[in-house]
Amino acid sequence: MENHVSDQITKEHAAHTAISMTGTVHEIPESTSPRLYNRDLAPSKRAGRSWSAYSIFTLWANDVHSLGNYAFAIGLFALGLGGWQLLAALAIGAVFLFLLLTLSGFMGEKTGVPFPVMSRISFGIYGAQIPALIRGGVAIAWFGVQTFLASLVLRVALIAVFPGLQPLDENSILGLSTLGWITFVALWIVQVIIVSYGMEMIRKYEAFAGPIILVTFLALAIWMLAEAGFTISWETAGAFTGPEMWGHIFGGAALWIAIYGTFVLNFCDFTRGAKSKKAIVRGNFWGIPANMLLFGAIVVTLAGAQYAIDGRIIESPADIVAAIPNTALLVLASLALIVLTIAVNLMANFVAPTYALTNLFPKHLNFRRAALISAVIGLVILPWNLYNSPVVIVYFLGGLGALLGPLFGIIMVDYWIIRKQKVNVPDLYRENATGDYFYRRGFNPRAVWALVISGGLALLVAFLPALSTLADFAWFFGAGFGAIAYFLLADRHRPFVDADGEDIAVAVKH
Repeated sequence: MENHVSDQITKEHAAHTAISMTGTVHEIPESTSPRLYNRDLAPSKRAGRSWSAYSIFTLWANDVHSLGNYAFAIGLFALGLGGWQLLAALAIGAVFLFLLLTLSGFMGEKTGVPFPVMSRISFGIYGAQIPALIRGGVAIAWFGVQTFLASLVLRVALIAVFPGLQPLDENSILGLSTLGWITFVALWIVQVIIVSYGMEMIRKYEAFAGPIILVTFLALAIWMLAEAGFTISWETAGAFTGPEMWGHIFGGAALWIAIYGTFVLNFCDFTRGAKSKKAIVRGNFWGIPANMLLFGAIVVTLAGAQYAIDGRIIESPADIVAAIPNTALLVLASLALIVLTIAVNLMANFVAPTYALTNLFPKHLNFRRAALISAVIGLVILPWNLYNSPVVIVYFLGGLGALLGPLFGIIMVDYWIIRKQKVNVPDLYRENATGDYFYRRGFNPRAVWALVISGGLALLVAFLPALSTLADFAWFFGAGFGAIAYFLLADRHRPFVDADGEDIAVAVKH
């Protein structure tokens, strides 16, 4: 008994301390480094994990039905893909996404760690900052852009209810009207408050928003169908045929997958809280293939009905909402779109940079503080100016996006093929020179070189005019280049240890 007490006292004195996102002081296990470990980066305990199949389904119920995705799919219809061809493109993309997201999700369920820590497996305990910051950099810019797009919908609703606000929308302060600033900052604050309560609050918000989004878009589709006399146009004038048609179908499917190039990387941020692999499979099945076909049916109905009515192709469901003649219904539909955009922004563009910043300064930042910094950056970059700059969107964000494919290829090959799912989770948090993921001064040069080689090739495919016909498949080429490069460069002779992180894990609710 005395020995046990003595040992316990020794451990307590040897342990480090850290501040959690709630401000509470928590001990850091003595075997871990405070430069690599805090409560928000720690692996999640298996007991108490709360992300069920429904939680994962609602994640996709929100994200698939985002305004950006509708604009993309309607754009395919406008380019000449008919109704069934559009559905075929989405179905092909959905099958691939289901497989990729399930493989990525299983990694989070097994290890319980977020993406920046997962990246340490391939890139080293310090080298992991490279993929984490690339992913976070893409997301933080799009967080601001998506918040701006949601604020446009809110402005429409406010002016519809209070026409006297119109003069506030006619000036310009740093590129945004007074009303624009009010709506942007209001939505910015709402998102900061939600994220400040952590991943469990995000799960609850996604579960709340999912049914609202599905009901809203189904109602919009039925209303448009009625307006068109229950007839739709299945294709536009000059629709594609023959080999050209199939080229655009597969190109559309590839672009659809590229849109989710961010998520297939950091899906473990969410599945680290999944109850089981079965929950991931079920949630992904109903949220990806099944839900994406429903999404495609709604797109065909909205676009085809509007085209049948007046030969016009809408750009987004927001166009239909703005045309609703009843003010009360317009406001309700606008609020639903705002709920949707916040849901998408939280999962796609807020979580990744928050974890990336936490990983960069684990001794000083927790989830809440990192979320606030991410939000501030998303504000000060004046994202409406970025959105209106094709150069920034195409070359900066597009260039960073082109690197996501190589990162996915490297991480997947390393985890599934090279080390065959064997992960020494405790070593992900140690600065021991003999540790499994210390490599060379904390960097794995083989992974870095694989990224440089495959990233360069992916950028050429994405931007070189001579390769423009392959640009739609840039993510696939990047992922393939990354996978092959790392497969050839990886060290297969080092021993791979499989050890869980339960001894240093924390409850998933924080």
